[in-house]
Amino acid sequence: MDTALASSLDAGLQRRRDVTTISTIGVAHGTSHFFHMLLPPLFPAFIQAFGLSYSELGLLVTTFFVISGAGQALSGFIVDRIGARPVLFAAMASFFLASIAAGLAQGFGGLMLAAALAGVGNAPFHPADFTILNKRVSQPRLGHAFSVHGISGNLGWAFAPVFSIGIAEATGNWRFAYVGTALVALSVMALLFWQRSAIDDRQGSWGHAKPAAGVKAEHPMAFLKLPSVWLCFSFFFWSTAALSAIQSFASPALHQIYGLPLALTAYVVTGYMLAGAAGMVCGGFLVAKAERLERTIAFAMAFAAALLLLTATGWLPGGLAAIVAALAGFGTGLAGPSRDMLIKRASPPGATGRVYGTVYSGLDIGFAIAAPVFGAILDQGMPRGVFAGSAAALMMGIASAGLVGLGLSRRTAAVPAQA
Repeated sequence: MDTALASSLDAGLQRRRDVTTISTIGVAHGTSHFFHMLLPPLFPAFIQAFGLSYSELGLLVTTFFVISGAGQALSGFIVDRIGARPVLFAAMASFFLASIAAGLAQGFGGLMLAAALAGVGNAPFHPADFTILNKRVSQPRLGHAFSVHGISGNLGWAFAPVFSIGIAEATGNWRFAYVGTALVALSVMALLFWQRSAIDDRQGSWGHAKPAAGVKAEHPMAFLKLPSVWLCFSFFFWSTAALSAIQSFASPALHQIYGLPLALTAYVVTGYMLAGAAGMVCGGFLVAKAERLERTIAFAMAFAAALLLLTATGWLPGGLAAIVAALAGFGTGLAGPSRDMLIKRASPPGATGRVYGTVYSGLDIGFAIAAPVFGAILDQGMPRGVFAGSAAALMMGIASAGLVGLGLSRRTAAVPAQA
């Protein structure tokens, strides 16, 4: 009886620790996605204030994600070396500085500085987050941890336009929005300090993150030889190229195709991200049951691509088109937890930060390249290309995920044969 009681108490303590870690990392990750949207919601204000084109605005997004992508690959090594917690504090400080730079910007150069600082802040989040989750969260709750992680990111994306546009409209001055974002960064930094013990990845590693006994340690760069790593990279590249089109340019594209007011279309991104969060809730349950994760990804992303293509046709009533575009987020969200678990299965033991840093840099590069491309498409008067191009990128992502799954199936089948 005493043994059973002790076991129950230990399980309860572990559950509370897991929940605290998952929640704290969720807030931090949501904040990083909030700062992805530091500039895009106020693009119309920048056009009016500084006379910028959509191509120039796309370059701001490119600057953010080029710096974030390069930094993400490097920060994976830093996280593996010094730990994730101090890196997260530095990231929040960068977000604070980015807010100050944006609020004081006097033109394109000032906005570029803000984008660069925000990119530096965003760089370490995925290697840091996933290192903490993989080391501190117990195996039965790891799938749900990935789901919460993804949901929080979508909520950060969804909240940013409402927050920034709301403050700008309430005050009549877009610069006050960046006072608000600076306070967000400081508040989350305070939360991380308060819950610092819950995000301390130095407190050992769980069994599911440890290499098997007797396995010879490999060179730190050995993981780069694995085809699965680069296929996961390509999957992120294509799926986030699609997302870049929606985040940055869905609003003006819907305005041009359907004549909807920008005051309405600006919130389509929020709807897309909220639908994505709902999809991730469902995806968290699917990932615990699915053996072939790439099939879940294919179904979910094909659904999203179909809705985006329907939006691109121009056949729908304006209001319905905005709803359909937003609902496409459910499909991409549904694929999210399966995506993160697929990467975990493809990662060699002991290289969590490095693999996630490298793979997730595909996210940044996808954003960086796609943003000016889709901006140029809009400048050329082809708004339907925003949605059609996004759908095409999702289909390429499905192909990449399928190849990752095929490689994992072959590797799994080879293990009994070698035994």
